[in-house]
Amino acid sequence: MNAFAFAQPRIERAKHSRDLLLLVVCLAQFMVILDVSIVNVALPSIRGSLRFSTPGLQWVVNAYTLTFAGFLLLGGRASDLFGRRRVFMWGTALFTLASLACALSGSRDVLVAARSLQGIGGAVISPASLAILTTSFLEGRERNRALGFWGAIGGIGGASGALLGGLLTQGLGWQWVFLVNVPVGGAVLLAARELVPEGRADLGHRHLDLGGALLVTAGFVSVVYGIVRTDTLGWGSAGVLAPIAAGIALLAAFVLVEGRFSKAPLMPLWIFGFRRLRAANGVVLALYSAVFVMWFFISLYVQQVLGFTAVQTGLGFLPMTLAVALASWRAPRLAARIGTRWTLTAGMLCAAAGLALLSRIAPGESYAATVLPGGVLAAAGLGLSLVPATIIAVQGVPSAEAGLASGLLNTSRLLGGALGLAVLSTIASSHAHAELLAGVGHLRALSDGYGLALLVGAVVCVAGAVLAATLLGEAGAPVLPARAELNRR
Repeated sequence: MNAFAFAQPRIERAKHSRDLLLLVVCLAQFMVILDVSIVNVALPSIRGSLRFSTPGLQWVVNAYTLTFAGFLLLGGRASDLFGRRRVFMWGTALFTLASLACALSGSRDVLVAARSLQGIGGAVISPASLAILTTSFLEGRERNRALGFWGAIGGIGGASGALLGGLLTQGLGWQWVFLVNVPVGGAVLLAARELVPEGRADLGHRHLDLGGALLVTAGFVSVVYGIVRTDTLGWGSAGVLAPIAAGIALLAAFVLVEGRFSKAPLMPLWIFGFRRLRAANGVVLALYSAVFVMWFFISLYVQQVLGFTAVQTGLGFLPMTLAVALASWRAPRLAARIGTRWTLTAGMLCAAAGLALLSRIAPGESYAATVLPGGVLAAAGLGLSLVPATIIAVQGVPSAEAGLASGLLNTSRLLGGALGLAVLSTIASSHAHAELLAGVGHLRALSDGYGLALLVGAVVCVAGAVLAATLLGEAGAPVLPARAELNRR
């Protein structure tokens, strides 16, 4: 028997182990992304059970979004500094326990606090999971396959929230949209101990830039806080402009500290010398500001205008969920054939076409004629775009900075969703209000407002496609600022 025959079982075991690693990491990512949207359908039940006011109810969603966005960079950097397996497991444990606290909460304050802790856990899991895949799979076809699966799971998690939330809320009660995370989180923890490599980066230090961490976290939390308050206050109010301005000032101070004063920066500025990383984050920001908001508007349209129940709404999203999964599965193969640049460009144009079709929604139309074609096309565009954008964002980045690059990408996704929801909701609401004043019927005004917002989202996707086509050239070495290069050494 030759040496190859002896080596073959070992190769097969290694491949099986990597497949299990991929499954475990993606299961955790699915759980985190699912919790962004699964709670939406349960909100009316939560309001009735815990006696939330209408303005107060938004904090069941916003508490998660705020801490998730604010701690992403810190979570990504922590995985580089202290070991990716350790940080991944601590994040999963925190997320699982916070989910249990959400389900058992008997008051509004406890639920909002537990949702905040969930967001922190998610902010640790998400960049750590991507960093684990980036450093565990060889760059090229093997890594692209893993990132394609990771992207597909993230897309499916976001798209299936309405369906799972409706089924769980109507069948078992709102508590189960949180309780479902407990067995999943427990299984991830048990498997991660054996399957996830420690993966600590060789940075020459274990110093966490506390000043930078406080500045960037406070900055992102402040900006997102201002954005989400537009639902109730409007863009011109002091309650919106003040926190956004304060957040921008804090982020500017963070850049100054990282570039000039920190000896071991949380976010070394030389990483922005990767032109493709910058462009990929810009495209993802545009993608999520448009397509992520699609689920929100379509959910309102089918329930308020077409009269769907929560479960019917969830089932109506099922074809879109399948479209995300199928497109994400095919994206790595398409990228290998025509390149990540053109796959991403095609995905953004596909999403733009879908949103443009959806902008034609109106009262009296059917789901099959108006929602299904555009929704499936936009969802396929999301799947085609997210996978190559993820590949591009981490391509060529040193493994020691994988957690940081992952944190940046996830921050772009979440900030894009929050910003898009705030801006497009304002556009929809203002247009609907103007039509009501002009004597247009209520359902028609609602539909026209949603349609205009979706059309603006299509324009944003076209802009993202142009960005992808023009700026995503071949990968190259970053242009390193002098001080950052010294810090890197």
